[in-house]
Amino acid sequence: MSRYPRWVTSPTPSRDRLAAVVRPVVAAAGYDLDELVVTPAGRRRLVRVVVDADGGISLDDVAEVSRAISAALDEQDGLVGSAPYVLEVSSPGVDRPLTEPRHWRRSVGRLVSVPVRDGGTVIGRLVRADDAGVAIEVGGVERELGYETLGKGRVRVEFSREEDDS
Repeated sequence: MSRYPRWVTSPTPSRDRLAAVVRPVVAAAGYDLDELVVTPAGRRRLVRVVVDADGGISLDDVAEVSRAISAALDEQDGLVGSAPYVLEVSSPGVDRPLTEPRHWRRSVGRLVSVPVRDGGTVIGRLVRADDAGVAIEVGGVERELGYETLGKGRVRVEFSREEDDS
């Protein structure tokens, strides 16, 4: 396993310096930095930051952390390069793969689909998640799976959910 988080695709001094500035700002606001990507966009650079928290993150929260990140980046002359940049801060979408224990924990109660090492796919309701693995209810039976047996999970979008009549 790489010593770099998944969002650092090619560690470079500038990317490491950028993460070193952004991560503490996001943490001070009470959130987790899920992704940090810098891409060229014409004459500018697009700095895309994805933040998340237990219980989710509201639009007001995104705006607040965006202002804090922008201020921190503006204090660091040339950190993003000599070109102007556009900062985009968002929360993860429903299509984000579930790859870390915190992603699974934040999806408890949701319908998920995940490939497993034996070649099959498990589709069911995520009952719980901890540091060792997950429990998924499939057809009324709870199935416990360790993270080492799981591929990238996905939340399945439900347009209507039948509630128990209990």
